[in-house]
Amino acid sequence: MAEQGVLDVTDSNFESDIIKADKPALVDFWAPWCGPCKAIAPVIKELEETYGDSIIFARFNVDTGPNTPAQYGIRAIPTVILFQNGTVVDQLVGAVPKSHLEEFVKKVL
Repeated sequence: MAEQGVLDVTDSNFESDIIKADKPALVDFWAPWCGPCKAIAPVIKELEETYGDSIIFARFNVDTGPNTPAQYGIRAIPTVILFQNGTVVDQLVGAVPKSHLEEFVKKVL
């Protein structure tokens, strides 16, 4: 991944960009119609600007790919999952304050 920013991932590139990544990854499962998803998106962008050298920040639109959300049991959005070495470290469901997301990110630093 050459450019910085929050990466858009799909069913087709999830394994290569997240599971096989050489560093931890935070994935925000979201949808364009979801109000709480819109509320945490700027917070995730801020965290990416701070921690983006150490962690991949990505988002997965659940409306465009059914397989990956089903694989991880996504039943509500936003759901944020933290991956390290291809496995789930932790997850958060719902719009949470920036301080919670920052502590979440620090689990893999």
